[in-house]
This record gives sequence, structure tokens and C-alpha cells, in this order.
Amino acid sequence: MKLTLEGSILILLLLLIMMVLISLISKKSIIDMQKSTPFECGFNPMSYSRLPFSTHFFLIAVIFLIFDIEIVLIMPVIANYKVVLINYWVKTLITFMLILIMGTYHEWNNGMLKWTN
Repeated sequence: MKLTLEGSILILLLLLIMMVLISLISKKSIIDMQKSTPFECGFNPMSYSRLPFSTHFFLIAVIFLIFDIEIVLIMPVIANYKVVLINYWVKTLITFMLILIMGTYHEWNNGMLKWTN
């Protein structure tokens, strides 16, 4: 099927109309106060700048980042299962999982995983 000049002009015209409609629909008309504040920072930095920052909140955020990075590191190990030698794969996976389990035990032992403090 050959694309003619009229067909390509029609496609470009449709794309232009869709882009204009999307830009009109996506414009913010009402500025919401809640949406303009920092996300989950724990305090309003404009009014109460001298309030103490919650270290428990900070530790929970760090733990979340650690486990998020853990998932990023585990995915290639699973994807390379059929490519690498099975002995190296198993040793690497066991070592990695032991490090994560020991880190989780350390956090649990130090009370960092208590959500009710």
C-alpha cells in the first residue's frame, strides 16, 4: 500500500489536531495548595523552618531506597540465569541474598523497623 501526498497531509493534520487538543486539555486551570507543597517531607518549609526533622522518617526513607535498589540488582541476575554458568550464578545469588538478610536483621535488631515510634 503506497502512501500518497494527500494521505500524508491528512496524517500530519490529524497529528497536529491531536497535539493541540492534548496541550489544551493538559493545562492546569486551578492551582491546588496541596499539590504545590513538598511531597511527604514531614513539615511545611515555608512556615515552620525550625521544627526538628523526624529521623525515624529519614530511616524509613533510606530503608525504602535500599530495598528499591535491591530489586534493580536482582532483576539482571534473574535475566542472566540461562547465559551464565549455574555454579557462579548460585554462589552470587546466595552471597547477595545473605548480605540482604544480614542487613535486614541488623536493621531489625537496632529497632529501625519499628513503625510505631
